[in-house]
Amino acid sequence: MSGPAKLRRDAGVIGLLYASLGSIIGSGWLFGALHAAVQAGPWSILSWVIGAAAILLLAFVFAELSTMFPNSGALVHMTHVSHGDFVGKVWSWILFLAFVSVPPVEVTAVLTYANNYIPGLIGPHSGLMTSVGMVCAALLLAAVVALNFLAVRWVLAINSVATWWKLVIPIATIGILVAYSFHPSNIVAQASSTPKSGMFTAVATAGIVFSFLGFQQAIALAGETRNPNRYVPIAVISSVVIGMLIYVGLQIAFITALNPGDISNGWEHLRFTGMFGPLAAIAVGVGALWWAIVLYADAIISPLGTAFIYVTGSPRILMAAGEMGNAPGHMVRLNRHGVPWAGLVVTYIVGVVFFFPFPSWQKLVSAVSLITVLSYGIGPIILLHLRKALPDATRPFRLRAAGLIATIAFIASNWIIYWTGYAVTVWMFGAVFAYIIVYLGWYIATRRPLRELGWREGWWVIPYLVGMWLVSYLGPAGVMGGKGVIGFFTGMWIIAAFSLVILWLALASGQTPQAVRECADRVKSLGSCGVESRHDALA
Repeated sequence: MSGPAKLRRDAGVIGLLYASLGSIIGSGWLFGALHAAVQAGPWSILSWVIGAAAILLLAFVFAELSTMFPNSGALVHMTHVSHGDFVGKVWSWILFLAFVSVPPVEVTAVLTYANNYIPGLIGPHSGLMTSVGMVCAALLLAAVVALNFLAVRWVLAINSVATWWKLVIPIATIGILVAYSFHPSNIVAQASSTPKSGMFTAVATAGIVFSFLGFQQAIALAGETRNPNRYVPIAVISSVVIGMLIYVGLQIAFITALNPGDISNGWEHLRFTGMFGPLAAIAVGVGALWWAIVLYADAIISPLGTAFIYVTGSPRILMAAGEMGNAPGHMVRLNRHGVPWAGLVVTYIVGVVFFFPFPSWQKLVSAVSLITVLSYGIGPIILLHLRKALPDATRPFRLRAAGLIATIAFIASNWIIYWTGYAVTVWMFGAVFAYIIVYLGWYIATRRPLRELGWREGWWVIPYLVGMWLVSYLGPAGVMGGKGVIGFFTGMWIIAAFSLVILWLALASGQTPQAVRECADRVKSLGSCGVESRHDALA
């Protein structure tokens, strides 16, 4: 293994688009239509539109930010520039959790479909992975990580081929299901059998927002393309729009292909043979057995393709964290192919850990949706603060109506976190709070000057996380797992108002224009900024 080296700039606009689109068309298309229909019935069609709209707002925000920081792991850098060391360290941890938790989701998807022809991987009644399934999941994840030791150009080439397959199969599935079984009356049938809130909770827990969050891959690989200012915005925005069109089509095809008798007792009681592999099961049910075989094959290719590209992005987040002094210096070391090998090892270990508290596809999806939206929810804050602190900075892509779009994007991000429910919030926020406590304990134990902590710029993070946890805790009972003190839509209004307060506090607490400018210059020239990173990065 060699020492520090430069990342190779082998990714073109098509490679970046395929990286994002290949991540968007992952296991979400195999399971999302079923889980969304169970929660929202025919309104699930709008759930995909709501999810795409929310993520597209974030995509617009990051289209500007990514051109200002065209580095791999750019969000780590821009967080430091905007709000200093404390916020940068907390969000480095959050972002790492967001990336490293996706490959386990995709591996679980493969095993869930495979359980239909290799029984024993998933519990027949619980839907959770068995001990045998856990072992198989760990081995499958190891194989995906091992392939990522290849040079990035080979990684992107493999993903480009897989993406073509992943696009063709869902589109063909839409046509085949409609051709074999089309019951348009299902679109309005039993619409009142699901609560109105289901249209929103499905966005967070049925794999909808999870699917669209794949847009971030183009940003994570920004440092490995020759023209990031042009290529990244194109890849980010196009991937979300194309993904939305495919997913809406799939949801309509799924609903109309169902036998009307299957939903006679309401969408929440939807049951049919082979539900662990819903699309393949429906293909068999409507007489398209030959296509079911293709879908079982795709249930291996699509999820593993997405896991493959996410494993590519995760070490680059760790690499950026190492550059900023937030992770050990070994994280920035590359092998002879220009791959951050140490980050790959850490990615595998942490990924395996995720199988234990979330041993099913839907449980993992809810956790990933929350932590990923939380990681990217800081983007609107960064954009608005940098507009104020660096008004004359070069912005190859400049977002129009940035104040309005960024504000709505921040509120929408917090709504999605709220929609995931308290059961998931307590786990993922617990991981974030644990990091903060450990970091603050270490900082105090080493007797470092408090002025270097970055507390003045980042104190708002604590009331933000506590406030979001509290609203979730007091929120609706039942599926969302709260105490039922406040109603669903009341909680949304509270979150909206709370988001505006936090946004104001965060913008008032950001680094001074001079500090922002100095830190931005160091990031561009050295890949680091901040007191600790100047001493520790690349150590």
